Amino acid sequence: MDPTRPQKEPPMSVLDQQGAEERDPVAGKTPDEPAGADAGGGPKAVRGREPARRRGLFLVLNAVSVLLGIGLWWVLAASGFTLPTPPQVVSRAGTLISNGTLAGDVRASLTRVLIGFALGTAAAVPVGFLMGWYDILRGLIEPWIQFFRTIPPLAIIPLAVVIMGIDETPKIFVIFLAAFLACVVATYQGVVSVDRTLINAARVLGAGDLTIFARVVVPASTPFILVGMRVGLGSAWATLVAAELIAAQKGLGYRIQNAQLYYDLPTIFVGLISIGILGLLMDRALLLAERRLTGWQERR
Repeated sequence: MDPTRPQKEPPMSVLDQQGAEERDPVAGKTPDEPAGADAGGGPKAVRGREPARRRGLFLVLNAVSVLLGIGLWWVLAASGFTLPTPPQVVSRAGTLISNGTLAGDVRASLTRVLIGFALGTAAAVPVGFLMGWYDILRGLIEPWIQFFRTIPPLAIIPLAVVIMGIDETPKIFVIFLAAFLACVVATYQGVVSVDRTLINAARVLGAGDLTIFARVVVPASTPFILVGMRVGLGSAWATLVAAELIAAQKGLGYRIQNAQLYYDLPTIFVGLISIGILGLLMDRALLLAERRLTGWQERR
């Protein structure tokens, strides 16, 4: 056989010929998997539209739920229950908005919550990391965390007022304490729940403690931290209202207490609805941050 002569291709079998005819010569796809399936209109595009459809469905369900709740409220008010009707509450809200009372109360309460919540979260995250990473610090700090968690904020408010006075300091302190206790426990739980296999694999690859902490522990604990922040946010609002009921000259809690003295139910409802709306908006902001920061997680 002359090696310089070009060799002929071996004849293709019948099965090979059928497979070549069925396969797309450009993308290597079969007719069941067209080349444009991923780019638009195919299975992956359909899967990409599913989350959008689910979000749209949830928004519709939320709107229906709100309308049903308002309708039930209206029926109860019209049935003789001691409740103001929705139009009465809307009218009172318009009055409080027009004279600037509601804006001042919202500003005062929101400022207290944001400061106390930010300080509590900023302190809780490093403390939770240290408790979860070092057994010695866990043994020293954990008893105090559990001790203060069993004490309701209402029991601490009078002591804070006596020690710190009646200005903004005691209010911010009790909000700080409520947010701190909720977030520190979640952060600690996130650190101790990190898969040891990931840590051991990082050590085998030569990573030091600082690298492991920054690249493994912190990302794995982020979902727990954000859940703790959401719980701490609810505790912060509840504590704020309690603090303003005892010692405040302005704020949503103060406005509710003042309205209760005069049996002003529409004003009470305006304060309650304002707190609920503000808390819901802040919670949704944290939920959006959670989705952005934990996009690497598998979701169902």
